[in-house]
Formats: sequence, C-alpha cells, structure tokens
Amino acid sequence: MSDLNLMDTDTVRAAVRERYATAATTSGSCCGPSASSCCGEAAPADPTSGTVYYSSEELTGLAEEVATFSLGCGNPIAFAQPQPGETVLDLGSGGGLDCFIAARAVGSTGHVIGVDMTPAMLTRARDAAARMAVVNAEFRQGFIENLPVETDSVDLIISNCVINLSTDKDAVFREALRVLKPGGRLVVSDMVTTGNLPADVKRDLELWAGCIAGALPESEYLAKMAAAGFERVEALARSSDSDDGELGGLYSLKVRAFKPQ
Repeated sequence: MSDLNLMDTDTVRAAVRERYATAATTSGSCCGPSASSCCGEAAPADPTSGTVYYSSEELTGLAEEVATFSLGCGNPIAFAQPQPGETVLDLGSGGGLDCFIAARAVGSTGHVIGVDMTPAMLTRARDAAARMAVVNAEFRQGFIENLPVETDSVDLIISNCVINLSTDKDAVFREALRVLKPGGRLVVSDMVTTGNLPADVKRDLELWAGCIAGALPESEYLAKMAAAGFERVEALARSSDSDDGELGGLYSLKVRAFKPQ
C-alpha cells in the first residue's frame, strides 16, 4: 500500500510517466508550481550550500542537450564524490546528466547504471551516451521499488528528486539497501516538507508528478531510511528557498546514509 494510502500506485506512475515523457521530448520541466525550489540549474557547486547544482567543470565536455537538461533539485554528485573503479547506480536517471558526470568520475574501471521507468527518458539517455561515446554507463528500464540490479553489487547509489515520486518509499529504501555492497553509501537530493501536506494536495496527480504531493516531512523521510536498515543517516544540506505556505514548507534535502558492513 502507498505511504499516504490516498493514491493508487499505478495511477501515480502513469501521471509521472506522462509528465516525464513530455519533458524528455520537449526539454520541459518536471516541476509543478514550486519550480524555483524543485528544478535544478547550472550554478557553481558548493557542498556547504543548501542549493547545490552543477559546476562548469562538471558540465564541460557533455553534449549540450545533456548539460542543459536537469530535472533535479540539487547535485548529489557534489556530495557523493564517486571514486575511480566504483559501480554507481542512479535511481530515476532521467536524461542521464548525473550518470554521465559519475561515469567520468569512476573512469574506465568503473561502471554506472541508470534506472528509469519512462521509455522516452531511457531513449534520450541512451542516444546521448552513443553520441558522446560513453561506454561505462548503461540505462535499464525498471521501477525503483523493484530494481533490475543484482544484490550487493553497487558501491554508491545516487538519486535526484525522484524518490518523492514513489508511493512506496519504504520499498525504495529496502531495494537500495539490497543492491548496495556492505559499507556502500546512498546519497540523495530530494524534496521534503517541514510538515504534513494537506489531503487535497496529496490527492492531486499533477502535484504528484510535479515533485510535490509525494514529499514527506524530513523526519519521516530519514526515519524510513533508518527503518530500512541504513545507518549513519545524515542530513547534509537543505535548500534556502522553501515554500512555507500551503505546500507545507517544501524544500530540497541532501542526505547520506550507509549500508552496514
């Protein structure tokens, strides 16, 4: 059953897939009314800041359609710091921006896997990989609640404004723990709230697809990570631009956690 017990999983997935398919083919935004706090943008990367996007160094050498297409709410790479030789998994990889930055960081001995449920996004990412001759990144279709990834096979999991879209975040975190190697880390940038969202917001499909209606209070979000089995769950940064009105104090949270050794 869903976290909120208000929306059917298939219904939400269909709305999210439609929104992201449109974005993939039009370069539009994934975000809803609170676009200022939900969408990524090119800016200097500063891991000490609540608003962290992408540095010019990270974007250099990427195809323009990759470097200018971000649907996230931060830059998880700035906090995750993938290392040469690591295997990295991106939950909800979209057009592949974070995957391509990670692929450069892990080098020829490393590997990056992007998982996304939207065929149009996978096509966009795969086409970009072919154009840029990126051979150490692949893109798989699947749900983040049931990952097409082997157990204990990944060093680092990243995700950028995607887990909030799931109606079963407990399953997402359990799956993340399953595929991580012992001692592996999860680094997420996602939308959370300072309080509970109104019921009418939680029932709004447009707001679900817009990274809003599925956002949880920060304390609940972190508790779900710990309940799944993660340890050293740590909030690293919070955005400075939150909506404190009817959307319950919506803001971007950067968080890191580890699978026990």
